[in-house]
Amino acid sequence: MDHLPQDPAMLVSAVNMLLRDEEFDTLESLCYYFDREPAELQATLHAEGYDYNEQQRQFRPIM
Repeated sequence: MDHLPQDPAMLVSAVNMLLRDEEFDTLESLCYYFDREPAELQATLHAEGYDYNEQQRQFRPIM
């Protein structure tokens, strides 16, 4: 994958897949690889209804 998708549904899926498959061990390392700021990515996905769970290393729907 050369870049992260722009579509929010595809973005959350791609990020969770990359973290789950252990291509990246932290959200920060994933963001820096794709030249994104972790806080900006978290804010973008929070606005779409997802929060990052650091222990599970994935974005989850806000309940």
